[in-house]
Amino acid sequence: MLSKVLSASIIGIEAFPVEVEVDISSRGLPHFSMVGLPDAAVKESRDRVRAALKNIGFNFPLKQITVNLAPADLKKEGSSFDLPIAIGIITSEGLIEPEAIRGYVFTGELSLDGRVKPVRGSLSMALKVRDLGLKGLIVPEENAPEAAVVSGVQVIGVRSLPDLVAFLRHEKSLLPYTADITTNMQEFSSYEEDFSEVKGQEHAKRALEVAAAGGHNVLLIGPPGSGKTMLAKRLPTILPQMTFDEALETTRIHSVAGLLRDGQPLLATRPYRAPHHTISDVALIGGGQVPKPGEVSLAHHGVLFLDETPEFKRNALEVLRQPIENGEVTVSRSLASITYPASFMLVSAMNPCPCGYLSDPKHACTCAPGQIQRYRRKMSGPLLDRIDIHVEVPAVPYKELSTDYEGETSEKIRDRVVQTRNLQLDRFKADKIYSNGQMKTRHIKKYCKLGPDAVNLLETAMQKLGLSARAYSRILKLSRTIADMEHAEAISASHISEAIQYRSLDRGLF
Repeated sequence: MLSKVLSASIIGIEAFPVEVEVDISSRGLPHFSMVGLPDAAVKESRDRVRAALKNIGFNFPLKQITVNLAPADLKKEGSSFDLPIAIGIITSEGLIEPEAIRGYVFTGELSLDGRVKPVRGSLSMALKVRDLGLKGLIVPEENAPEAAVVSGVQVIGVRSLPDLVAFLRHEKSLLPYTADITTNMQEFSSYEEDFSEVKGQEHAKRALEVAAAGGHNVLLIGPPGSGKTMLAKRLPTILPQMTFDEALETTRIHSVAGLLRDGQPLLATRPYRAPHHTISDVALIGGGQVPKPGEVSLAHHGVLFLDETPEFKRNALEVLRQPIENGEVTVSRSLASITYPASFMLVSAMNPCPCGYLSDPKHACTCAPGQIQRYRRKMSGPLLDRIDIHVEVPAVPYKELSTDYEGETSEKIRDRVVQTRNLQLDRFKADKIYSNGQMKTRHIKKYCKLGPDAVNLLETAMQKLGLSARAYSRILKLSRTIADMEHAEAISASHISEAIQYRSLDRGLF
């Protein structure tokens, strides 16, 4: 008898429908074959399914069993086909009516004792079920919370194969899992860190507020222990709160990567990713033999922090150009080309020299001039072109560390950032960008109007400091953001002056 069970395969972050066809024939010797481009994990499901069915008391048929995963030209990966294959075998044996499984998409890994174990990508599958207008999605119990955030989809969470069989035979009721989106967004939207915990570094904190308000990438330059990592870790706390659509898109990526915590239906805080400098370009950008999202995609709608940036491999830094520019990354391999979303704020950190103490008044620098030059040349020129703010982070003196003074909270800073972002959203609603940091030449010419005093100051700075054309456009972008923070229509000399302060490398301070 032939049975057909719907399932799905994850490619990139998208779910593609897969029809699991199971044919059981009494003719010929007992045999279990699987076709349809299965990978090693899918092929191993034969043994898991056989053992699971036997251990729940099902007489496994000693017949010729053929499983076809259609479409046959689509690569099938992972262990999520265990459950649909088992249901297909039981249905082919006549223990479940074909009508009972029609319209449901099944996914799940089977344990040898019949328990259903969680899989990756159930949120993407729920979105596909909604798009196709199917009846519902049957997933492992642990995956039900994340899948249920998709409205209009009946999500059934199952704990074991016997429970599912009883449900499909109408011997047991399993209620659809429901999720309160508003409650979930509020419950999971708090951060552990806060800007009020940072002692001193007022100049750097102001620079990060400007960066958050305009969506600008940042380079922090300072000696070891000055607080660069501490500042970067708190940048997500002053960015605007995630919208539901942003949370859904970010959660999809983390779900496919298997990084969602147990019981967490949505990733409602902006992600913060800080890969080690030994990371490979594949791990950073995504891909691999079994394509997975890289760190740039895991930081989508959040912050990617590269500590000790000059220590990263040069080819790893070079691959950052496309995602910074386009907000997505395309990984091309011989079998497929996959595009992952990757819209993030980049925060780089570096020491002023290899030993870290150049220009530090309390420590002597031991680096030769040649060493310093080689160290700085490790920073990719094209990468520096995409960083608007260079800010120095000096060591914090003891007096500021020991004081009980607490700075502004992240919530207060975020309120100002949101007001500034709203101005930009209104300004750029017809330009398909959302912040000053994304402005191109045509936008700068249109929106960065300078007063006479600002023109004179910028001209003087260009001549005396020897600023490049690259620095010129970056200063105009930053000036526009600073003016927006003060709700000023025109850019004044004070805005230009502050923007110049955020171009430390161009001013030759290091």
